[in-house]
Amino acid sequence: MKILRFVAPLSLVLWIGGIIFFSAVEAPAVFGVLTPVEGGRHLAGEIVSRSLGALHWMGLVCGVVFLIASSIIHKTFRATQHLLVVAMLLLTAVSQFGITRRLAAIRAEAPQLELASPAQRADFDRLHRLSTMTEGAVLLLGLGVVGLVSRRME
Repeated sequence: MKILRFVAPLSLVLWIGGIIFFSAVEAPAVFGVLTPVEGGRHLAGEIVSRSLGALHWMGLVCGVVFLIASSIIHKTFRATQHLLVVAMLLLTAVSQFGITRRLAAIRAEAPQLELASPAQRADFDRLHRLSTMTEGAVLLLGLGVVGLVSRRME
């Protein structure tokens, strides 16, 4: 039982830390190093896309682990924090199975976005903004859960 008191918040922190690292460090670094010359931008997109997929799966696992561990610890459903984590899981699933797949389809049709049709480019830009907003929402919800969990630990 004591290990679950460690596992629940750790799973949440891993998920949130991954989002912060991905958005603040990895994506900017990859796009900063791999320039548009000789397909570097396409390669950067592929790297970031794979990393985002891994981050999503990590988040889905961490969210389920958090819900299970937290429910066992408290022997009850903690309405606010559990609903926020469920919202995080839903947003992550929408991003992984909806937005990310649609972005990948556009990249497959137009590997070099610089040469994509205006309609493809507009769709890509719209989906990219939606992806960014979704990840931002997951991060904000996660920070809210961290706040709730830390208050209860006092």
